[in-house]
Amino acid sequence: MRLAHDIKRTLFLGLPLVGGQVVQFSIAMTDTLMLGWYSVPALAAGTIGASFLFSILVLGAGFAFAVLPLASEAAGREDATAIRRATRMGLWLSAIYGIATLPVFLLSEPILRALGQQPQVASDARAYLAIVGLSVLPGLVTMVLRSHLSALERTRIVFWATVAGAGLNVFVNWLLIFGNWGFPEMGVAGAAVASVAVNLLMAGVLLVYAVRGPGMAEYALLQNLHRPDWEIFAKVFRIGWPIGLTHLSESGLFAASAVMMGWLGTVPLAAHGVAIQVAGLVFMLHLGLSQTVTVRVGQAWGRSDRPGVIRAAVAATILSGAAVVMATALYFGAGSWIVSLFVAPEDPAAPQILALGAHLLMLAALFQLVDAGQIMALGMLRGLQDTRVPMIYAMVGYWLLGVPASYLLGFPLGLGPDGVWLGLCVGLAAVAGALALRFTRMVSVPEAPVPG
Repeated sequence: MRLAHDIKRTLFLGLPLVGGQVVQFSIAMTDTLMLGWYSVPALAAGTIGASFLFSILVLGAGFAFAVLPLASEAAGREDATAIRRATRMGLWLSAIYGIATLPVFLLSEPILRALGQQPQVASDARAYLAIVGLSVLPGLVTMVLRSHLSALERTRIVFWATVAGAGLNVFVNWLLIFGNWGFPEMGVAGAAVASVAVNLLMAGVLLVYAVRGPGMAEYALLQNLHRPDWEIFAKVFRIGWPIGLTHLSESGLFAASAVMMGWLGTVPLAAHGVAIQVAGLVFMLHLGLSQTVTVRVGQAWGRSDRPGVIRAAVAATILSGAAVVMATALYFGAGSWIVSLFVAPEDPAAPQILALGAHLLMLAALFQLVDAGQIMALGMLRGLQDTRVPMIYAMVGYWLLGVPASYLLGFPLGLGPDGVWLGLCVGLAAVAGALALRFTRMVSVPEAPVPG
């Protein structure tokens, strides 16, 4: 009965987070969908550009994710001051990072060409990145506020703010990618403008709620925001930078796979872009559950409730497993139809993209199983504020196993796109197993770091 109660609590807290993650990812997927309708070269450039952006964004997102376990633990102790201090320094670190990374976006074209991308793809991607780089700062602010509100179990506003952002993204994309209603036809650059607008909107909505929403006044989030709090600054940094490098290691694995697909040609890259977007959408279910288990484990940790830590982990794992089963049925039952949504039927390359994309979605059944395992285990460990060892596991698993396996299987062994995706599975499976074993050991040993 206790486990059933925990599953219900996880659903109550997690459904808005899952929904918010799905809608958030749908913003990127909408870009892919609408760029695919515009042209295959725009889709290829958008795929590379999005991978580049994501790699930079997730490194800085470590500070936002560090706020989640710190604020959750403080919420378990009912310490409003500690919640405020963690969130404010998360905002500080995110602002510093967002400003510091702007030059990288302006230099993206020579970087992409050095990585072997075709000149036109690199040029088009740079047009996207030079604009979308401005979305990093509001995007990171949004993530910090999302962590703050999630730790306080205020997840519905996170969901609705994201829904509003998704609606704005579709509208601005329609105006600027295609040049409707007299607006300039900007193609891939129009998608970048939409992304900036969306992130500004979501950051603004969440900030207003965090300051003026019901019951939020006691946290006084903006009180003395300009003053440094070096003790908590250091703590957020200490927990956050390993999270950022962990995410960078994983996103780098996917970026490397996109680069390798680019070596195989525009059609494999476009098919990969569609398939990875669909698999990524399903992954958002597990990411939302991972954030939920971080909150619930963190709160139980703050209460010194070891059985509660274990029940929270088991409940989230059961729900994640159910999502894996449903997604597998979707990939095998409707793969071709799903891919067809992303490509204009009159495009000469459409039949090749449809065939390869549907095939890659079948491989995604294996891929999503191990991907779900690693993100759930990461969420559990973050609830215990354990981030450095998981970072090492991720760097070794993704870069010493995953990337070499993708290259070896895709090129020397001649498996092409299949080999690149199977290599991804190798890296993800190794990390998932190592992280799950670490969490099991930490919660089963009496000396595990649950405060007294």
